Amino acid sequence: MPTIIFRILLSAILVLIVTFAATAQNQELQLAREYYSKGDYAKAEELYNKLIEQPRYFQAVYPDYLKVLLAQRNYKEAEKLVKKTAKRYPDMPNYQVDLGRIYQAAGDKAAAEKHFNKLIEQLKPEQVLVVASVFMQNDLFDYAEKAYLRGRELTGNPLEHNRSLIALYAYRQKNTNLIPEILNLLQADENELGYVQNMLQNSMREEKNLDELEKELILRVQQNPDKLAYNELLIWLYIQRKDFYAALMQARAVDKRTRSGGTRVMELGAISLKNNDYEGAIEAYEYIVKEYPEGPYYLIARQRLINAREEQVQNTFPVDKDKIGALITDYEALLSEVGRSAKTVEVLQHMAGLYAFYLNDREKAIALLQEAIDMPRANLDLVANSKLTLGDIYLLKGEPWESTLLYSQVERSHKETTIGHEAKLRNARLNYYKGDFELAQAHLDILKLATSREIANDAMNLSLLITDNTGLDTSTVAMEEYAAIDLLVFQNKLPEAIAALDEMLQKYSGHSLTDEIYFQKANIYERMGKFEQAIDNLNKIVSNPQYDILSDDALYRMAYIYEENLKDPGKAQQLYNDFLIKHQGSIYMAEARKRFRKLRGDAVN
Repeated sequence: MPTIIFRILLSAILVLIVTFAATAQNQELQLAREYYSKGDYAKAEELYNKLIEQPRYFQAVYPDYLKVLLAQRNYKEAEKLVKKTAKRYPDMPNYQVDLGRIYQAAGDKAAAEKHFNKLIEQLKPEQVLVVASVFMQNDLFDYAEKAYLRGRELTGNPLEHNRSLIALYAYRQKNTNLIPEILNLLQADENELGYVQNMLQNSMREEKNLDELEKELILRVQQNPDKLAYNELLIWLYIQRKDFYAALMQARAVDKRTRSGGTRVMELGAISLKNNDYEGAIEAYEYIVKEYPEGPYYLIARQRLINAREEQVQNTFPVDKDKIGALITDYEALLSEVGRSAKTVEVLQHMAGLYAFYLNDREKAIALLQEAIDMPRANLDLVANSKLTLGDIYLLKGEPWESTLLYSQVERSHKETTIGHEAKLRNARLNYYKGDFELAQAHLDILKLATSREIANDAMNLSLLITDNTGLDTSTVAMEEYAAIDLLVFQNKLPEAIAALDEMLQKYSGHSLTDEIYFQKANIYERMGKFEQAIDNLNKIVSNPQYDILSDDALYRMAYIYEENLKDPGKAQQLYNDFLIKHQGSIYMAEARKRFRKLRGDAVN
């Protein structure tokens, strides 16, 4: 009995001793880490040197102990530690990476390189990921790449470690390596298109990289005509560069080969039209009308074709009224072919806009819109849009109360929708025209958070126009006069607007609105086809460093007018180049680059 009691007591004492020792060692570990964090490496080394001999603490102590030794340039002790560890764990080659790091830290780059290369050469397939990961953790990216490629060589699989290499090349922006690697993945599995696009989206930011990708893609499309993913990626690339026409040509070629019904071409037509590439949109819709007269897109393509021509005419200055008449004839022909029904409400709306804003036949426009609004089973969104257009026409007639009544109807019927927000924006603009800036701002503050980026941007721009030109001056007289002139421009009373703007320049010399006045005059002169006068006013903004807010808009517009209207490609190219240098953060950057490359002769379609 005494023997049993003795053994129990002895066991308890031993447990207490072990527990005490463990607690002491834990405290030493925490103290060592504290010394290390404070840069007191000598004291940290003394504790780590003792703790490293305890197997249970090895994994916790080793990394920091090695760092402490390297921090003190104690390379011999560090080498001794790593070699001993590598011998203890021969199946863990990651410790061999640490040995090479010691050679590097000691300044012996040749020994480090020799060691790393030997390590990589001796790798087994199952060791590749571990070693490459350690290389990555220590910013030894070239050796990580070599490790992955060695793993590929060992397995004989050309796609081995493909995603790891793609991630590595993307991180290091080694696009010359990334492009073939990522395209090889796409060649093996076309379902990886989404992943490929995401990786390229984050990596290919410079124009030279996009050029390189384009050349490689075109080559692969020629070599692999059945790999549609290559064609889709090429279309995606052109869209990134805002070269919508080139994207359309590629989509059309694919559709002709696959006879897939024209869906992709329709998508490109919509994208082109949204980005003001009228020729591209027209070609897209003409293709659908010609190739698929019995297809599901025929009617919408017929309508969108006239819409694209309409926008082209409306944005080619001065607007040719004969072409406006021709557009109305085209719309009438479409109505005769398919009939006046709920499907053609949008056609009636477009015709009304042409009659009201270009042919000054407002009563005809009102009748067409009322027909659209009263159409049985018409889409409610199209009816709402017709009401908005009708509100605009009443504003043309000088009847703002009728306008706000219609805008408010749409606001109420389409709350928290894009159309409802558009109605609120028009109400805000109407209040702005009337000089009621406080009420206008109340609407605009809400619209700044609109889900539609276009509406939010328009709201922000109008809000800034008001605050920038009323906030520092208790008098709002100048802003009220400018807003009234804006209404004249909306009502197409362009000569009266020019005269009023000139009067403002004399009356309010040096006012904060001066750059806005010059820019507005330039827009009006451009609409009137007086391009030299437009250039003169834009140049007043570009040449004055005080007008920095509108300087990118003005310089881009100058280049555009020289290219499209004055037919001076040399001057346009020079101005686009100036723009690319001075305004790299501008929203016009991509379009300016595309136009510059085209004028320089190096755009590839």
